[in-house]
Amino acid sequence: MKNIDSNTIALIGGGPAALLVLKNIFDSNITATTVHIFEKNDRLGVGMPYGKLGASKEHVANVSANELPHFEISFEEYLSQNPTADFPDFSRDGKCNPYQVIPRLLLGNYLEFNFKHYTKIAKKKGIKVITKTNSIVDDIIKINDGKEFKIIVNQTEEYVTHKVILCTGHYWPKKHEDDKTGWYDSPYPPSKFQSYSNHPIAIRGTSLTAVDAVKTHSRLNGKYEAMPDGQLKYTLNEGSENFRIDMFSTGGFLPALRFHSEDEAYSNEWTMSLDEIYDYKKNHNGFVDLDYVFEINFKKPLKQKDPDFHQKIKDLSIEEFVAEMMTIRKELDSFQLFKAEYTEAEKSIKRHQSVSWKEALSAFSYSMNYPAKHFSAEDMTRLRKTLLPLISIIIASLPQSSYKEIIALYDAGIIDLIQVDKESFVEPHTEAGGIYHYKSAENEQFQKHYQLYIDAVGQQPLEVSDLPFASLRSSELVSAAYLNFKENSNALELQENSEVSVIKGQNDNYYMKVHGLEINDYFQSLDTYGQAVDNLFIMAVPFIGGLNPDYSGLDFCDTAASRIVMAIK
Repeated sequence: MKNIDSNTIALIGGGPAALLVLKNIFDSNITATTVHIFEKNDRLGVGMPYGKLGASKEHVANVSANELPHFEISFEEYLSQNPTADFPDFSRDGKCNPYQVIPRLLLGNYLEFNFKHYTKIAKKKGIKVITKTNSIVDDIIKINDGKEFKIIVNQTEEYVTHKVILCTGHYWPKKHEDDKTGWYDSPYPPSKFQSYSNHPIAIRGTSLTAVDAVKTHSRLNGKYEAMPDGQLKYTLNEGSENFRIDMFSTGGFLPALRFHSEDEAYSNEWTMSLDEIYDYKKNHNGFVDLDYVFEINFKKPLKQKDPDFHQKIKDLSIEEFVAEMMTIRKELDSFQLFKAEYTEAEKSIKRHQSVSWKEALSAFSYSMNYPAKHFSAEDMTRLRKTLLPLISIIIASLPQSSYKEIIALYDAGIIDLIQVDKESFVEPHTEAGGIYHYKSAENEQFQKHYQLYIDAVGQQPLEVSDLPFASLRSSELVSAAYLNFKENSNALELQENSEVSVIKGQNDNYYMKVHGLEINDYFQSLDTYGQAVDNLFIMAVPFIGGLNPDYSGLDFCDTAASRIVMAIK
């Protein structure tokens, strides 16, 4: 067993989350002698999204250089020092447009560069960073009354550490992929798709994950050609004449497009401080109210950005606002709306004028994460049922290049979007692929067999039972996440809803179980007694999605890392 002293921090996972922990450690005056990093793959900093496990050359991030967290060496500086010929459409002579979205593999190279850079900085500060790639953490076992942990690596190696931060990143559980031909539980890694499809394929979802699948399979079966007007034309390859893509969505909407943004990518000033949160709770029965957060983090900034638009919506409730914004979406065909939003986004970019309400809503989505764990169960239910469906469309920020590809497929008659009911489901076919069972928007019942089916709804939140570390999973150091109800009558009413888990606790109080693990404002794990575990932090985004509704992206990881570092100083 290899002993690591009491000032050691162990990061389980070495992707972007771990990188941002390193960045925040080195930006602070934290007292640590060693940072030990265990990464199951062969590269540091890239994680799943920005390396070969999540991207090919055609896949782009939905962020540009000016929207990245502030690293000591900027992306522009990195590119000038490390020019690349692999992405000729992105960079010229080592220069880039800071507002242009970055190819994911190129962004991964930059993140890996930063990992190495901060490791060098650590040495100058007297902090030892020990990295172990191709190293699978099999278990995390509490020892010394939970004050330290024994980490089992590659089944035979043992380490002792004082503090543990879970940075395990994206995880895609497999249901049928390994034993059913033509069934895929995610589009990743894209390299697993090698052959063409001379038949229709089904893609579940319309998120950026689904767009990744579209990019992969359209290239396996045809080619894009640039036209004089800047748009693209798609042509099928010989042997793929029957290829087409059916995308399935309960909402029936494609993601919104990127537009010109006038604000920073994100700012801590957008969200309530911890003092503000606790002061508000003292005077409001122990809760932060969703309506209040919506008022101060959406309507108030919108009043400054766009007084005319604010005047139109200032008296609307959240439900009324969402209904107003969804009206035009429900009236137009999804692809016609897609084209209209492209025109709006192009005007925004060319004129350097933001689409004010979308920008304000994106900022609100970022800022609501931090008071969200102080919402009542009633407000969290409202948020997820009413506001998040609109937010998820707007914050996708689909790059214009991806739009052009989807529209080229649409114009070629290759792609369709099918709106389905919430009870729709897919089951494996006895021979290959899956059978999609659904009702259309016109209430017509369908059962369609697809020889190739891809689940592409994006990263789903995970539960305590999904933790890959058996000893930690069975310990009292982690617990499921719950929210209190304001009124028991509301809990009793929601008990009839199969989508909501309502539990009766002591003193006849009711709680709503939400996805993931219980954490506090510093991302510390809360044990089964509700007490913060001083030396265990949960930064693995799939496990904290229940209390952090918008839990993806480098900006979220940066803020989460800063909170963790505040707690371990």
